[in-house]
Amino acid sequence: MELGFIPDWSLPAHVQAFMTVRAGGVSRPPFDALNLGDHVGDDPLAVAENRRRLCARLGIQTAFLRQVHGEAVQHLTTSTVDSPNLVADIALSTAPRVAATIMVADCLPLLFAHQRLPVVAAAHAGWRGLAGAGTKRGADGAGVIAQTINAIAATTGQSLSDAARELTVWLGPAIGPGAFEVGEDVRAAFLTRTPGDDDAFVPRSTPGKYLADLPLIARRKLRALGVTTICGNDGSALWCTVSRADRYFSHRRDQNFGGSGRLAALIWLK
Repeated sequence: MELGFIPDWSLPAHVQAFMTVRAGGVSRPPFDALNLGDHVGDDPLAVAENRRRLCARLGIQTAFLRQVHGEAVQHLTTSTVDSPNLVADIALSTAPRVAATIMVADCLPLLFAHQRLPVVAAAHAGWRGLAGAGTKRGADGAGVIAQTINAIAATTGQSLSDAARELTVWLGPAIGPGAFEVGEDVRAAFLTRTPGDDDAFVPRSTPGKYLADLPLIARRKLRALGVTTICGNDGSALWCTVSRADRYFSHRRDQNFGGSGRLAALIWLK
């Protein structure tokens, strides 16, 4: 029963993290086997068992957010993890064994750990969230990376720059730069704010189509905000959800074959 893996990541002693894979659950095809999303058409009882199995294995509590490609933050506690329909794309936790969790199936999962203080966070970074072009839900359109660091800074009482310097961030599996074809609208959403990201969009033979490198863009945004310790996804094929059907769910790959399950990235205080 694989369930997932512990990221190869130099974490503070008070923090633990986990990334699920598609093995180890009870869901039937096309959601086989460890689908954690209850909004994709899978049997609700199978999803509930998959979630129970994961939490029991890790010894944690968590909430599986209703993600809307926005920038809202949910601060999870022992009293809020069981609340239904928590809408957010960023989860933050300061409580031991309460995991900040986000789900993905091509979008980029980001895990944040403060190196000194007891706060962790997880962010769901699709292109809209990275570009600050998604549903704002009360945020200011700065993008999920800035909003996550802002939330951590507010929790610790630090400035954004001071908090960023003390963070370590892990990028998980996502659609890779060899598979993520986008149009001119997506490219423009980034370049209107950060023209220097032009090289993250490689033109295809079809006019107006590009291959986009989400991990590269995310790493640049983290560095621009002052984060220097960045681990995980480097854009290589090993991390690509589309090309690793044996290991990862992929909405883009599987949407025409009955649907796709959802992976989860989790981080918590011991």
